[in-house]
Amino acid sequence: MSEPLPTARSDEAPALVVDGLVKRFKGRRRSPDIVAVDEVSFEIAPGETLGLVGESGSGKSTVARCVLGLLEADTGHVDVLGRTVTRDGKSARKKDLRAWRRDMQIVFQEPLESLNPRIPVGPAVAEPLELHTTMSREERSARVRELFELVALDPEFVTRYPSQLSGGQQQRVNIARALATEPKVVVLDEPTSSLDVSVRAEILKLLVSLQQKLHLTYLLISHDLPTIRNVCDRVAVMYLGRLVEVGPAANVLRDPEHPYTEFLLGAELPLNPNESPKAPPMRGEAQPTERPEGCVFVSRCPLKIDRCDETQPPLTESTPEHEAACIFVGTDHNVADAPAGPGD
Repeated sequence: MSEPLPTARSDEAPALVVDGLVKRFKGRRRSPDIVAVDEVSFEIAPGETLGLVGESGSGKSTVARCVLGLLEADTGHVDVLGRTVTRDGKSARKKDLRAWRRDMQIVFQEPLESLNPRIPVGPAVAEPLELHTTMSREERSARVRELFELVALDPEFVTRYPSQLSGGQQQRVNIARALATEPKVVVLDEPTSSLDVSVRAEILKLLVSLQQKLHLTYLLISHDLPTIRNVCDRVAVMYLGRLVEVGPAANVLRDPEHPYTEFLLGAELPLNPNESPKAPPMRGEAQPTERPEGCVFVSRCPLKIDRCDETQPPLTESTPEHEAACIFVGTDHNVADAPAGPGD
């Protein structure tokens, strides 16, 4: 298995360990299997936020679901708070996973789809308390009102239905529900991508505040680089199921070592309309069903040489805690100055 990534706080036991995780999905008819996650390894320290970033279809959400035991991995292992969720294709018992749910929760992308339209939001937030605690009805009611105040919602909203709330308010309800049992690890699966820009900042500010107040550990999945830049301690970049670059968020987003990361940054429009993007736009699309023998990015990389067709480069350290899976790590490569690549 590949070596786990370094944590930001080596003096503490990791809250989350993912080592050599592999997840495949059966192809249709005679089509080959789709490798959604391929030898992914990382660790997250208590109280830290790791951002998992990449295009749609890169495997980010599959990793999240394997971490929580919602999907069964094929190989590799996942430990959350010292408990083995999955190891070598075998998941923990459903009884154990259910008991552990109170310590590891998820906030999904679509706030309205995450709520039952027929149930008022107060009882929806109370559901985890019914499943995982022995609280009385009065205690659950008091806890729900406390949670609404925690996420800056009027406690009087407990009787409202999801359709009576705005998108931002719906997501605050989902955050309150995720925090109901006082979890220690929370997966945030693109929690702001479907919200208006003005609301995104409020939700992100809330998540940061809650993390500091409750000492939460976050795995934040996003394709939005400004979100990653403002919220995450470290970032892991995924492409076709593999990690291609990892390291402190400030380092990776300021001095990327992998061409794919450079292209992602190039897709981020500068605030000044007279300023040129950091990198040219990426050509072509990722093809999960057509995995190359060599580097996973070879079909779209303008820096490609013959050696790139042979093997997938391992993660190689360029600076302390900053690694990238590219043969040009540590060189003066620059995709903006490269000749037209195979994706053109």
